[in-house]
Amino acid sequence: MPGPDPQVAPRAVPAIVLAGDGRASKAVYGESKVYLELAGRPLVAHVVSVLQDVPEISEIWVAGDSERLTPLLGESQPKPVHVVPQLRSIYENGWQTYRRLLPGAGPEGRDPEPEDLDLPVLYLSGDLPFATPQEVSVFVRRALATGASYVAGLVERESLEPFRPGQDGAPGIVPAYFNLREGRFRLSNLHLIRPGRIVKRFYLQEMYEHRYQKEWGNALGLAWRLLRDEAGGLAVVAYYGLGHLAGAANRKGWPRLADWIRSWVPIARIERGCGGLLGASFCFGVTEVGGCAIDIDNEDEYDAARERYSQWQKTQHQRARDLYGPPALEAAGAPGSEGPAGGEVSEAEAKLRDTESRG
Repeated sequence: MPGPDPQVAPRAVPAIVLAGDGRASKAVYGESKVYLELAGRPLVAHVVSVLQDVPEISEIWVAGDSERLTPLLGESQPKPVHVVPQLRSIYENGWQTYRRLLPGAGPEGRDPEPEDLDLPVLYLSGDLPFATPQEVSVFVRRALATGASYVAGLVERESLEPFRPGQDGAPGIVPAYFNLREGRFRLSNLHLIRPGRIVKRFYLQEMYEHRYQKEWGNALGLAWRLLRDEAGGLAVVAYYGLGHLAGAANRKGWPRLADWIRSWVPIARIERGCGGLLGASFCFGVTEVGGCAIDIDNEDEYDAARERYSQWQKTQHQRARDLYGPPALEAAGAPGSEGPAGGEVSEAEAKLRDTESRG
């Protein structure tokens, strides 16, 4: 697939890197994940470095422990990097940082005015050692082209095959997947959001805290929360439950049963359900490079990443170059860009959109 058209200046958006260590974060070896080191650099520094090479990003905001982060990220960089102190939760970090980046906002930030409501922001986590500039760039362009208030990134299972354990016994990372009618997908860590348009923002915290797909306690907790909300209701809980059942069947080695169950879970219904819960337009955006879907959640994953870092890094950069071409380094800033290559979408995303009328 061709990459972003170098002749089309993309719209530049701010990025917020969520690097806090609050109540919903997981420590690895007793350390906040964003400070774990690979190739001599903390993970959060890897993420900021990637964003520096994404022309669609205008500036970078990092929410976390400012005393620790500032020395790590304070050196002169081409794009502005702002470090802001963390608050009690990921929701507060995301919302209050957004309030600070609004035009004319002071150190304490301000609430959005009507003219701010359509301002898009890229949110991503601070523990993505295998992200590539091209993957972020293509996601932002495609997400902007949808016009949706919330676009969540998806990656197909096949794109994550390079991270699996090797046949020679080399360690790997085996993610959990969303089992949908159109395929098995991993939710990536890229979210293009227009925060001013999200009516029920509190659900963002709820979804984050129950995000671990392999843990049934989290699944049941979120299902109960959805059931109590009149915008969610039984239908959303039913689809949510079917997706988890399909995932469990697949992990048990029953792929035919998993395929039958997931055939009842069309992505269009999931999108409409999420949109109803958030009170805003919602859709998924697919990218074909898997690095942004691989974060570090536990000691085993960190050990695997340390052992295979060079190999995985090389694989991701080569795949990104093969699919999208070299990183586009032209200056960003012009509003109203098209999607990559004039709005072209991937085969996977086209397959998802094809179900809109049938789902």
